[in-house]
Amino acid sequence: MEHELTPSKKVAEGIFELNLTKEELEAAKNAKETFIKLKIKSRKNKTDTNGSDSEENAPNVMEEEPLLMENKKRFVLFPIKYHEIWQMYKKAEASFWTTEEIDLSKDLRDWDKKLNDDERFFISHVLAFFAASDGIVNENLLERFSNEVQVPEARCFYGFQIMMENIHSETYSLLIETYIRDPDQKKFLFDAIETIPSIKLKAEWALRWIADKRSTFAERLVAFAAVEGIFFSGSFASIFWLKKRGLMPGLTFSNELISRDEGLHTDFACLLFSYLRKRPSKETIQAIIVEAVNIEQDFLTSSLPCPLLGINSRLMKQYIEFVADRLLVALGNNKYYNVTNPFDFMENISLQGKTNFFEKRVSDYQKSGVMASIRKQGDLELIDGHVFTVDEEF
Repeated sequence: MEHELTPSKKVAEGIFELNLTKEELEAAKNAKETFIKLKIKSRKNKTDTNGSDSEENAPNVMEEEPLLMENKKRFVLFPIKYHEIWQMYKKAEASFWTTEEIDLSKDLRDWDKKLNDDERFFISHVLAFFAASDGIVNENLLERFSNEVQVPEARCFYGFQIMMENIHSETYSLLIETYIRDPDQKKFLFDAIETIPSIKLKAEWALRWIADKRSTFAERLVAFAAVEGIFFSGSFASIFWLKKRGLMPGLTFSNELISRDEGLHTDFACLLFSYLRKRPSKETIQAIIVEAVNIEQDFLTSSLPCPLLGINSRLMKQYIEFVADRLLVALGNNKYYNVTNPFDFMENISLQGKTNFFEKRVSDYQKSGVMASIRKQGDLELIDGHVFTVDEEF
């Protein structure tokens, strides 16, 4: 049966479970059991000709999915066939930036003089997760998605995303390098996927999806939409909370840039998902998203042990549920949590870039002529119709 574990998998899971607290282990097991039950239900009667369902025999939908079918024309880009996907790539290209554009000269004063110990603890844990997360996203793009997707327009986007994830990773590493002076603490944060249990849980969840040979491309697409749309959202909100208070201008500026990029990446995943002919059941999609929400809420609870002015773990949990509902709707599901956005400081901030900074960004941070070139190819409303945000009521 597909839900039975091989001896090697039992050993691997045993090692993983030893690193979790009792509460984390219980949450992980409950979420996993729910997902397994739904997955078995959705795949019943889909065994191979021998009546077995071996791990090597991953579901083969390549013949049915145009995005995944072998494409002998994939080496030549024009003529553009998937215009919405191409427009997404051009939108990403127009938003290019580098770490050197971030000015951290005023941040140390705020870090030392205006943040208390609890706030520094919270922000350092947020940065610790971010420092490793982009590398995990790139692992998936390089090992799985870029090899599986045969559409050149989508490969252009993935190639550009890989570069931007490198820039994000460099930026977060620079932030830790700048704020944290103690070498031991710095090493602790850089090694967070091994040293901080709640971050380890997030990393292991994403890495298991990369290694999973049984899951379909569609299921993994949903999972990594959750990684970038849910695992990142609480951390983005916490840094926007600092912006509301007028603190850490370098950190908050980089957060605006990166959150916009990650919003586009999540939106792109939803766009590709809309092209798929064979999609997971709504129950399976919901199970993946709910599991990600539980893991993210655990991270926020451990990273935010004490209530801070205007933000606490209860509100953060509600915000994650609000974001999850938006992602579920973008993937064609109904809302699951039915909650409102608890943060007034997020009302006017979205991953589309609706801040004063992005209103003036046209001349400073958008490549001249890039978006104009694709307006000639088609209406940009095609993009706007798919944009995934984390702040709007619906």
